[in-house]
Amino acid sequence: MLLHHYRFAPDETLFDAETFRRELAGTRSPIAPFKAALRAIQSRLDERFHAGADVRDLVHGRAWCLDQLLGVAWSLHDWPDDGVTLLAVGGYGRGELHPHSDVDLMMLLESDDDTPYREGLTAFITLLWDIGLEIGHSVRSLSDCEREAEGDITIITNLMESRTLAGPESLREAMKARLAPGRMWPSDRFFEAKWQEQITRHHRFNNSEYHLEPNIKSSPGGLRDIQMIGWVAKRHFGSQRYEDLVANGFMNDAELRILSQGQAFLWQVRYALHMLTGRAEDRLLFDHQRTIAELFGFRDTPERLAVEQFMKRYYRHVTALAGLNDMLLQHFDEAILRGGERLVTTSLNERFEIEGGYIKARNRAVFRDHPYALLELFLLMAEHPEIEGVRADTIRLIRDHRHLIDDLYRDDAQHQHLFMSLLRSSGNVARQLRRMNRYGVLGKYLPEFGQAVGLMQHDLFHIYTVDAHTLRLLKFIHQFRKPEARSEFPVAAALVHQLPKLELLWIAGLYHDIGKGRGGDHSLLGARDVERFAERHGLSNRDTRLVSWLVENHLMMSMVAQKRDITDPDVIGEFAVLVGDETRLDHLYVLTVADINATNPTLWNGWRASLLRQLHAETKRALRRGLDNPLDREEWVRETRGEARSLLVTVGADIGRVDRLWESLGEEYFLQYAPSEIAWQTMGILAHGESPLPLILISAPTDDMSDGGTKVFIHTRSVDDLFAATAAAMEQLGLSIHDARIATSSNDWTLNTFIVLDDQGRAIRDPGRIEEIRGHLVEELDDPDDYPQIVTRHTPRQLRHFKVPTEVLIEQDPANERTLLELTAPDRPGLLARVGRIFMEQDISLSAAKIATLGERVEDVFFITDKAGAPLTDPERQQRLRERLIEMLDVAG
Repeated sequence: MLLHHYRFAPDETLFDAETFRRELAGTRSPIAPFKAALRAIQSRLDERFHAGADVRDLVHGRAWCLDQLLGVAWSLHDWPDDGVTLLAVGGYGRGELHPHSDVDLMMLLESDDDTPYREGLTAFITLLWDIGLEIGHSVRSLSDCEREAEGDITIITNLMESRTLAGPESLREAMKARLAPGRMWPSDRFFEAKWQEQITRHHRFNNSEYHLEPNIKSSPGGLRDIQMIGWVAKRHFGSQRYEDLVANGFMNDAELRILSQGQAFLWQVRYALHMLTGRAEDRLLFDHQRTIAELFGFRDTPERLAVEQFMKRYYRHVTALAGLNDMLLQHFDEAILRGGERLVTTSLNERFEIEGGYIKARNRAVFRDHPYALLELFLLMAEHPEIEGVRADTIRLIRDHRHLIDDLYRDDAQHQHLFMSLLRSSGNVARQLRRMNRYGVLGKYLPEFGQAVGLMQHDLFHIYTVDAHTLRLLKFIHQFRKPEARSEFPVAAALVHQLPKLELLWIAGLYHDIGKGRGGDHSLLGARDVERFAERHGLSNRDTRLVSWLVENHLMMSMVAQKRDITDPDVIGEFAVLVGDETRLDHLYVLTVADINATNPTLWNGWRASLLRQLHAETKRALRRGLDNPLDREEWVRETRGEARSLLVTVGADIGRVDRLWESLGEEYFLQYAPSEIAWQTMGILAHGESPLPLILISAPTDDMSDGGTKVFIHTRSVDDLFAATAAAMEQLGLSIHDARIATSSNDWTLNTFIVLDDQGRAIRDPGRIEEIRGHLVEELDDPDDYPQIVTRHTPRQLRHFKVPTEVLIEQDPANERTLLELTAPDRPGLLARVGRIFMEQDISLSAAKIATLGERVEDVFFITDKAGAPLTDPERQQRLRERLIEMLDVAG
C-alpha cells in the first residue's frame, strides 16, 4: 500500500497519449480534443466503477490519465530553458484523483525572475481552464518555496507530496533539499503542528465520528486521519509506503489491513459522491446516503433500512480508523516528542505501571497470562484519575488480545466482579466505558452492546449511532455529578448524589437502547437483556427489578411530560401509579434528562426542562401523599385558589374584584395554572379594565432555565378561529409554540397561554423583542374579521430529505369530557396555523395543546371538543377530521 508516490501501469484503454497527439496535430484548436478526452476518460472510469472495479485502480488511474494529458498540454508551449518544472502537489501529488477532485499544480521556477516564463505559464493555465479542468495552481521559485513553507504547516505539507509531471526533476530535488527536516520543520515540530491541526479539525465535528451527515474527508476517522499518519511517517521516517511503518515496528499487519480496507471503502464512497453530484462533494448527506446504499447493493429488510445497513458499515470503518489514528499518533508522540525524555514510572501492581502519565503493561504477556487484566486496566484508570491515557504499545496489546473475551470469559466470576467494580468506582466511569468501546473491549464483553456499534437510525431526531448515543448519555450522567451542573441541570445534579447505587444508573444507561435494530420493541428487548446481565453479575432481585423497569420505561417520563396534560391531577396520579415509588422516579428523571441531551443537542431547552421538573415535583408530591390517597380535583383547585389569593393580598389587590372575576372562571382554569401564574394574569386583567383591545401579557423566564420558555398570555373575547390566527401570527414572528393552554370563562372570555421559543430554541428575554411581539399580536388579533386572512399567510419550508407521513390518532379522554387528537407530521413553519384552519373548517374548539418537535417531525397532542364543548364521539366526524388533516398536511409537506 503506497504512502505518497504511486505506481500505475500504463493503460491505453483509458487513455492513449500517442493517438491523442496525432488527433491534436490535425486540429486548429486543442480545446475540443482535450474536452473530449476528459469526458471519455471519466466515462470509462465510471463504467468500471459500476462494474465493480477496484476503486484504487480508478483513483490512481485518473491521476495517471491526467499526468498524460498535462504532459501533452505542457509540450504545446515553448519554454526557453530548463528553469521551470510542472509539479503535481497535494492529493494529486499522492497520485489520488477522484472524479471531481481539484488538480493541484505548482510551477516551480529555479529563479525568482519569472519574466521568461510568464507568457507560457499564462497560456498554459488558460488552456487548462478552457478545457474545463478544476485546478488549484501556484507559481513559486525555489526561494519562494523555502520562505513560505518555513512559516506555514499547510504549505510544507503540500510540497512534501509533490511529483514531477514535466520539466527537469532536478528542480524538485533542489526544492526537497531546501525543505528537508534538517533545515526546517524537524519531525517533532512538524508532528506537534499537524497534531494540533487535527485536534482543531476534530473539534469542529464535536470529536465524534458519528455525525448524522459526516464529512468523509474531514470528520474523525475520515480520509484526513489516514493522510495524517502518512504525513508524519514521511516527515519522520522518510517513508514512501505504509508497509515501511510495519518494517519500522510502528504498525503491524492487522493494522495495515484496517488502514488499507478503510481507505478503500472511503474512496469508494467518495468516488460515488463525486460521480452522483457532479462536483467535489465530501459531505455524506441524507439523500446521497440512500442513493449510495442502493448503488452498493444494500436492500431494506424488516429490521433495518438499506441506508442504515450502509451507514453501519461506514461507521464501523471510521471507528476503526479513528482508533488506529489515535494509537499511531500516540506511538509517534512517544517516539518523536518524548523519545529523549526520561519518563517518571510508578508501579501500580505486578501487571501495570504508569509511565509518563500513561498506563502501561509491564510485559507483553500480561493479557495472555492474565486475561482478566483486559478489564483490570480500565478499573485502574477509573481509580487513578491522574492517568492521562494508555500507552500506544499497550493499546496494541489490548487490540491483539481482545479475542480472548469469549463466553467462558464472560461467565467467569472474577471478570464479572472486575466489571462491576468499574461501574461502582467513584471515578469517571463514563470515560472508561468510552475507552473500552474505542479499543473494542466493551462490545466483546457485552455482545449485545457490540450489535449496536455503528447502528444508525436514519432520522433527524437520533443524530448519533446507538453506541455513541449511549456513551454520550453516560457522559451526561457523569457531568451531573460536577458542581458546575447545578446551574443548567439543578434537579438532576441534586438527585444524582442522592442515588444509593449509582452503578444501577450506569447499567440502565448502557442497556436502555441496546435492543434497537433487532425488530420489536427495543425497550422490552433491552429489559430482557439487562435482566440477563443482572443475573450474570449477581445483582439482587430488587436491583434487577429496578434496572429492568428503567430500561423498559425509559421513554415514559418524556412522553408523559410532552404529550399529556400534566396540570391534570388524574394524569399525575396515573403516572405516580406507574412509577410506584420515589427511588424509581429519581432514577428515571436523571436517566431521562441524560437521554434527551445525548440524543440531539438541540432538544434540550428551558421548556422541556420545565416540563420534566414539574412532572417530577408533582409526582413526588403524589407519592408522598400515598397512592391510596390521591389529590382530587376539588382539593387541587381549592389549594391553588388559596395560594393565588394570598399572593394577590400581598400585592394589595382588590379582593372583591378578584372574586368577581374568578366567579366566571371554571374549575379547569385553576387546574391548568400555578398560583403565581393566576396572580399575574389576574392583576393584568384587572389593570386592563374595559379596553376593547386584546390583553397580551408576556413573561420571560429566569436565567436558570427552570421556568421554561417565554409565556404569552392572551385575554380577549371568545371568538371562532382565535387559536388558528394566534398560531399564524406567531409563525410570522418566527416563534415556535411548545405548549398551548386554552380556557374560556362563563361570560365568553378566553384565557389562552402559549409557551414560545425563538427559531434557535431559546426563550425570548430581550425587552425590545418582547414589546415587538406584544404589539404585533395586539394588531393582528384585535379584529376577528381578519382571522381567515391571517391564517392563510404562511411560508412553506424547503422539503427535507425525510418523508414523514402524517399520522392522526383520535381517542377519548372521558375523565375530562374531551377528545385527544395526536398528530405526527413533517415539521414546517405554518403547521399549527394549518391545523388551526382545519379546526376552523370542522367547527372544532381547542382546550389545550402539547407541541413537541423531534428532529424532522412534530408529535403534537390536541385536546379538542365541538363548539358546544362536547367530545367528538361520532366516528364519521372523526374520520372526516383525520382525512382532512392528512390531506392538508401531506400536500403542504
